[in-house]
Amino acid sequence: MKTGWLWMAPALALVLLACPAAEEGAPAGPGAPTVHPEAWPTVESPLAPDPELERRVSDLLGRMTLEEKVGQLIQAEIVQVSPEEVAEYHLGSVLNGGNNGPGGDEYAPPEKWLELADRFWEASMDESDGHQAIPILWGLDAVHGHTNVVGATIFPHNIGLGAAHNPELVRRIGEITALEIAVTGQEWDFSPTVAVARDDRWGRSYESYSEDPEIVAAYAGKMVEGLQGAAGSDGFLAPGRVLATAKHFLGDGGTHRGVDQGDNRASEAELRDIHAAGYVTAIAAGVQTVMASYNSWHGEKMHGHAELLTGVLKQRMGFDGFVVGDWNGHSQVAGCATTSCAAAVNAGVDMFMVPADWRELYANTLEQARSGEIPGERLDDAVRRILRVKMRAGLFDRGRPSSRGPAGRFELLGAPEHRAAARQAVRESLVLLKNNGSLLPLPPRQRVLVAGPGADDLQMQSGGWTLTWQGTGNQRHHFPGATSIWEGIREAVESAGGAAELSPDGAYEERPDVAVVVYGETPYAEFLGDRENVDYAPDGDRDLELLRRLGGEGIPVVSVFLSGRPLWVNPELNASDAFVAAWLPGSEGGGVADVLFRAADGSVRHDFTGRLSFSWPRVASGEPLNRHDPEYDPLFPYGYGLSTADVAELAELSEDDGIDPSAPQARSVYLTAGGPVPPWRLYLGDATDPAVLATGESTATRASEHLVVRVARREEAGDALVARWSGEADARLYLRSGVDFDLRRESNADMSLAFDLRLDEPARGEVTLGMGCGDGCAGSVDLTEPLAALPAGEWQTVRVRLSCFERAGVDMGGVDTSFRLETGGALTLGLSNIRLVTAADGPAICPPAPGGGTD
Repeated sequence: MKTGWLWMAPALALVLLACPAAEEGAPAGPGAPTVHPEAWPTVESPLAPDPELERRVSDLLGRMTLEEKVGQLIQAEIVQVSPEEVAEYHLGSVLNGGNNGPGGDEYAPPEKWLELADRFWEASMDESDGHQAIPILWGLDAVHGHTNVVGATIFPHNIGLGAAHNPELVRRIGEITALEIAVTGQEWDFSPTVAVARDDRWGRSYESYSEDPEIVAAYAGKMVEGLQGAAGSDGFLAPGRVLATAKHFLGDGGTHRGVDQGDNRASEAELRDIHAAGYVTAIAAGVQTVMASYNSWHGEKMHGHAELLTGVLKQRMGFDGFVVGDWNGHSQVAGCATTSCAAAVNAGVDMFMVPADWRELYANTLEQARSGEIPGERLDDAVRRILRVKMRAGLFDRGRPSSRGPAGRFELLGAPEHRAAARQAVRESLVLLKNNGSLLPLPPRQRVLVAGPGADDLQMQSGGWTLTWQGTGNQRHHFPGATSIWEGIREAVESAGGAAELSPDGAYEERPDVAVVVYGETPYAEFLGDRENVDYAPDGDRDLELLRRLGGEGIPVVSVFLSGRPLWVNPELNASDAFVAAWLPGSEGGGVADVLFRAADGSVRHDFTGRLSFSWPRVASGEPLNRHDPEYDPLFPYGYGLSTADVAELAELSEDDGIDPSAPQARSVYLTAGGPVPPWRLYLGDATDPAVLATGESTATRASEHLVVRVARREEAGDALVARWSGEADARLYLRSGVDFDLRRESNADMSLAFDLRLDEPARGEVTLGMGCGDGCAGSVDLTEPLAALPAGEWQTVRVRLSCFERAGVDMGGVDTSFRLETGGALTLGLSNIRLVTAADGPAICPPAPGGGTD
């Protein structure tokens, strides 16, 4: 039960009263400030001391070999390791990446998940050759339900749950998620995300409950309790519960300009009072694992930050579980690589998440333990923490995964009572921002047009981290039992005697009484969702034109806006009579109709109770906008939301977005429509000086001595280039920027450099594709054979893994040349759409790096 905002006060007080008001005065900008652990809160563990458990841990630790201890520190990706290798290397954990399931199939049936869980467990319990039997942990990202598995319940993303202001519902969602995970045999959920998102340009904003620590603090402990059970009770980590993970420690939601994996420049007091709020309540609820963050704090990467990981988290806050790294996150620590990072262990990371390169990391970590570079005391502490968590979870006593509680009860995936809870979450998360003329709730006995690209698109309404890492590539049949927003509206209208028509483009056969238009952001995850601003303008003004056309025909228009963050939508607000922020509601789209429409008898079935947990922007720049900020001036403030009883008319809003059209565009698109995307510029080079290729002229031709390039037509004038090499000398075509781009996160996520190519004249010599990273820094891969295999005269997409360029010597932290195609032989080809793509977009040249997604 909640009354206004008072329900959040105890959690917030726990954070603030435990923290002295001293301001450490850390300046913004580079240079890591001193940490003062004594100024951070202490947290009382909810778990009573257990001498017998500690005795068992010590006994097992004393019998383990050095090789077995190091193996416990390694977590490999399921497509990069076999059960036999789990036994050979004594690995402590496995995980499935965002684009992988059993056998590399993200759509594998639940039976396959459980079968593979048994195989990994059996391998870890192999006692041949005197090995210790230590059960393995399988971790996964179930961040809005068990969304790795087809048929599971998909809840609204955290940003929607934040708008619901209902901690008990969050606890129930954790409980359901844990149960559905246990059905398929996994034991560990990389959730909850307790980031406090302070810049809506951040691509992970939808994983945050709120811009303000009060909601995050109130929710974090409840979600942990739902996943793990109440600490100290008989239900704690009982069958049907899973280990929870508070992530990402620390400050991921406060990076400069919202850059994912970027630098947090907050003072120590802000880091403590804002960004650590969720960890206080998570630890107080007994969370057993914490994930280190990719971001840095004043330039020092968190995976190597001993003062915060050990001094604050473990010693001051009393966290006695274990710290797991993020996907190859240790490789970003100064002096480290994916295959070697003693510094991360010494700083306090207890388990490496190292999807593909785990064998080399195991060997190097073993050597570092033997040499003392990783002290024996620190190694034993890490292993002790891992064993403690495994014993608390009962893994040594419960047998193989298929024998535990709800395992194998596949009818529990998406069970009716689970979907009912998700539908409640949808209803409570909706925020009514405009209701001119008191249009809502709508009477169902009328003719309703349902339009827009999101009306009948379960992939769009579910967002990222749904079946695949980016939430893309999914089809309707991958969502059995789910309800789209259109399907929910049709049921509500037709059951009351009305008529509903679906028309994504807004065309209709019979004039409707009202139009419900569903549109918004398409799915993304992590840094691929980072933005330069918060202006909503997909494919030009497609959605806006639809709204204006329907409104111009005198049809009342209701906007249902799908998004992972607040966006500048002033024109869309002006073109709508009513506007609903629906966030990313998940599989139960019927919850939207529950609130939009009255019951058949005219009564209000469910009113709007959602209230903004993020401030809504008045301007499109995207600069941080958070309550309590100086000069706080939102369009809709934190806590805003109408009920249908409110009589409020929203006046006409300014439609000047104030965005500079010449500003640099997305960092993942380099050339499109026949020309480079700023700040990239296209050059031709040979023995003579390079010349800039002009753009915007559909018939332009530019030439170096041995290379001629002209703007050409693929589907429309000027949308491609044609390049012809003479074959008389080496010549190259390349894209260079005046600024360096850090592509380490893209390389780590197994992204590829992709381009569309039409081979007009086969190559008569070696062809290379390269990237550059400043003077004397470059690397390339050989494209000769891949090009020779392409059919002539047909457009094809070629993809080359970024990790291949990294292995070839490119410093991915400072890329200034994103594309360099070079040959000394004759060659003619068409070229367009140079960009970065994810592993899910298709096979790429050169051996695979990690198996999909970061987490």
